[in-house]
Amino acid sequence: MSYTPAEVQTLTPIRETVEKQAPRPDLRDIFLCHAWDDRQGAAKQLHDLLEACGVKVWFSEKDVALGTSLLREIDKGLAKSRIGIVLVTPALLSRLKGEGIADKELSVLLARDQLVPVAYGTTFEALRDVSPMLASRSGLTVTADNTMANVAAKLAEVVAL
Repeated sequence: MSYTPAEVQTLTPIRETVEKQAPRPDLRDIFLCHAWDDRQGAAKQLHDLLEACGVKVWFSEKDVALGTSLLREIDKGLAKSRIGIVLVTPALLSRLKGEGIADKELSVLLARDQLVPVAYGTTFEALRDVSPMLASRSGLTVTADNTMANVAAKLAEVVAL
């Protein structure tokens, strides 16, 4: 696996934070923040690739049972995750403008030093117009050369203990 200098700079502090955390049996490796519209597409693809790499992912589509409070389950998921990733897609950019659930998740994740944005189908420049704070974080971008599988493998290496 090869990393760009920017990716090394982005992922090294996240790895250091993960290494300092005390082990807990109920702790997930990654909380996956995504737009509702991406739940069956890009978010599910990233979730499945991460799980195939052995990463324990909190993913609302899998972890929120029918009849439970969505916001409360998200709150528990955020509390029990080592790091958060935000899947930045055109749908997420649209959702953030509406201040919905993804916006609430993002607010919590921005307050922590354990956040990696992953741009897919959009750019950090487009993100800057919607969320300058998130865009100021360096992250990973899915491209033809840096596929979703490669991004998942890099994230898996970050959280591997």
